[in-house]
Amino acid sequence: MVFISEKEVAEHNTYQDCWVIIHNKVYDLTKFLPEHPGGVGVILDQAGKDATTIFDTIHPQDIILRYLSPDVCLGEVDPATVSKTSNVEVKRHYEPIKKKPPLNEILNLFDFEAVASQLSAAEAWSYFSCGANDEISYRENHNAFHRIWLRPRVMRDVSHIDMSTKILGHDSSFPLYITATAMAKLGHPEGEVLLTRAAHSHGIIQMIPSFGSCSLEEMTSAREKGQIQFYQLYVNKNRNIARKVIQTAQENGCKAFFITVDVSVIGRREKDMQIKYDGALPNIIDENNENDNYLRRDQGASGVAASLIDPSFNWNDLKWIRSITSLPIVIKGIQTLEDAILAAEYGCDGIVLSNHGGRQLDFAPSAIEILPEVVESLKKLGLFDKIEIYIDGGIRRGTDIFKAIALGAKAVGLGRPLLYAMSSYGQVGVEHALQILKDELEITMRLSGANTLADICPEMVDIKNLTNHSITPKDYLSSKVYKRLVPRRSNL
Repeated sequence: MVFISEKEVAEHNTYQDCWVIIHNKVYDLTKFLPEHPGGVGVILDQAGKDATTIFDTIHPQDIILRYLSPDVCLGEVDPATVSKTSNVEVKRHYEPIKKKPPLNEILNLFDFEAVASQLSAAEAWSYFSCGANDEISYRENHNAFHRIWLRPRVMRDVSHIDMSTKILGHDSSFPLYITATAMAKLGHPEGEVLLTRAAHSHGIIQMIPSFGSCSLEEMTSAREKGQIQFYQLYVNKNRNIARKVIQTAQENGCKAFFITVDVSVIGRREKDMQIKYDGALPNIIDENNENDNYLRRDQGASGVAASLIDPSFNWNDLKWIRSITSLPIVIKGIQTLEDAILAAEYGCDGIVLSNHGGRQLDFAPSAIEILPEVVESLKKLGLFDKIEIYIDGGIRRGTDIFKAIALGAKAVGLGRPLLYAMSSYGQVGVEHALQILKDELEITMRLSGANTLADICPEMVDIKNLTNHSITPKDYLSSKVYKRLVPRRSNL
């Protein structure tokens, strides 16, 4: 192994010649700079320095081995030359506010969001909370549930309530799974493994993200005996890498693949984009501004997947996926009836109606709005019993889960609210958030006259105004915690 002095590393600190130290190894990232999904500024801030602490804040430790060629590693930093103060100090993931309410005073998921907005660093909050463009779809995901009214039945024996179900044949204590969310370490130092443990404590399934800040192995190692995990798959441009990812997920015990198909390009997430404009851009723009095209300033933290996902992936490629795995395949990101039918016809085991939390294409429909027509059409075509339907986006109440089940969903995915709970209170916060939803769903079932999920039927909801966007009731809790997208130069 070649040893390199810390002083020599420090001399390579420009856009044209960029070395960094990560876990005592020296890497030449010069060629990688324009390709870095998070923008070049974040790397150049650490050029010639030890970037381990900042690296660990966002990335799993094996990401370099997975995505960079071995020749970028030049050797190890000579320990005899390392100064005690060389490692970069970074701001904590969150700083405690003076009067954070005790957990037992958190009554709903909006309370978690309010607390997280005060605790989180700007980079974390912008990534977790952002939507695409004007964030219309982001807000509509939640608003659409308010155009569905309940039709409760009374005089039924509801002394015993059973919320349990099966998702792709696996037991779940109630019809909710933790959907894949990336970069959890932005909110809490333990990252996604914290969600793994919380999922086990509640007997529900976790979907492991492709771009987690913890590695796949860290999350699968954290699960308990009998715990079920699915894997969210972004199909890599490099098919050899994609094959290896699929095989590794299988070897580590994942029980299904949720292929995310709505990120052929990253949506314009302007809250996240604004944060990147605060980066150290003057350090990398030369006098002639020649490098400006390579800055990737419009990516933000959300750009982590953009340069890796294959935009050519299409329905015919499912045959290739099937040739590699016999595990269930679910298509995540269906936004129209036509694509739902195609997924069923191509033999997929399930679909997730989702617009990516409103983070991709603004004015894409909410999942709950298209759910009734998808279910009705699949039933008419004789395909409904051949595929499981899930939805995500905008779910904040037990009544939302009830409405989704009534309209034909098998279960719902929850992501962003659990990041808020995690950022605010750690694992106990996530567990508390899940318990709130369980309690709310049980109350809704009891007051609606449904003992089991099978008793929840379409006749228990009124959807005649679901597609009428002009009569959404005002939601004061949601509007109070929502942070508006403010123009960058509001004085112009």
